[in-house]
Amino acid sequence: MMIKLPNISTVGDELLRSKIQAKIDNLNKPKGSLGRLEELAMQICMVQKTLSPELRHPCHLLFGGDHGIEREGVSVSPREVTWQQMINFTRGGGGVNMFCRQHGFRLMIVDMGVDYDLSPYYAESPTSPGIINRKVARGTRNFLHESAMSIEEMTDAMASGAELVTLCHDEGSNIVCMGEMGIANTSASSIWMHLLGGVPLDECIGAGAGLGSAGLEHKKKVLAESVEHFCKIHSTKQTSGERKPLKIDPFTVIRFFGGLEMAGAIGAMLRAAELRMLVMVDGFIMTACALAATKLCPNALDYMIFGHCGDESGHARMLALMNARPLLHLGMRLGEGTGALCAYPIIDSAVRMMNEMNNFDNAKITKYF
Repeated sequence: MMIKLPNISTVGDELLRSKIQAKIDNLNKPKGSLGRLEELAMQICMVQKTLSPELRHPCHLLFGGDHGIEREGVSVSPREVTWQQMINFTRGGGGVNMFCRQHGFRLMIVDMGVDYDLSPYYAESPTSPGIINRKVARGTRNFLHESAMSIEEMTDAMASGAELVTLCHDEGSNIVCMGEMGIANTSASSIWMHLLGGVPLDECIGAGAGLGSAGLEHKKKVLAESVEHFCKIHSTKQTSGERKPLKIDPFTVIRFFGGLEMAGAIGAMLRAAELRMLVMVDGFIMTACALAATKLCPNALDYMIFGHCGDESGHARMLALMNARPLLHLGMRLGEGTGALCAYPIIDSAVRMMNEMNNFDNAKITKYF
């Protein structure tokens, strides 16, 4: 599958890195005493190519979409919760609304593929209040039986995510956060983790929004059958009659199992990295999108800040696949981008450390190391 990918540059610049490290080490504190803040400051300075980083006009993109696999009873939440929550977000009543208000984020609610007519709530433009209309379809197809998205649907969703990040960038933003709303998207994420990360499927599947033991076993059965069906389609027969799996490219995995809101998030992440913006990554679903994005463009990982490790089964394992170190572990599994938003003050602290702390010379303190 040939799809043009963005040109994402590496942040590697050893001369700049040494200058940043020298500044960090000369701040009036014991060397290394601010721990992860120092590592985070290094990452931000490298992305922005400066010793004096800044955070401008933070934006949060919340993508909504429904999943055909929901019809198989893999989620405790019914499909209509997706559109009901999307409307709730327009009224300011969601967790994501609260955290965006608290931390000064502009919230952009995007209908990427919700199975409901949300047109009465559509914004007149992407800068107006309401839901941004980028609906590609009314949900995806059931990947137990067929590909969730066509090539055109996947690329349209990715392009819309990229376009909205460009809009944020043009308005002065240099940091974006992504969130999602879509019942059954943990199912898609689990299979992405399995196929893109090489982790046994059972270890990738969790309770989602709150399945009990019987529901979890049913979910595992449905997803195992879905993967088996996929592998049969993408295989060739040998002379012995056995099937040998083909090497499957990430786009095929994304298209067959993903959601439109997830494809939109991948497009947004890749475009943000291309524009040298910081990308805040949320929970299990957005981490799956980050994994997919880095399989397409490995350099994108340099721009990602992982906000938290949630309680969804497999999240910690998926973070480890990218050697990602989340900033928080608060037992959260709401989604919507809420865990990443909670980590924003830590990112802000790392930036303030670089700009507001005095150094040994100016403070007239003996440098003792």
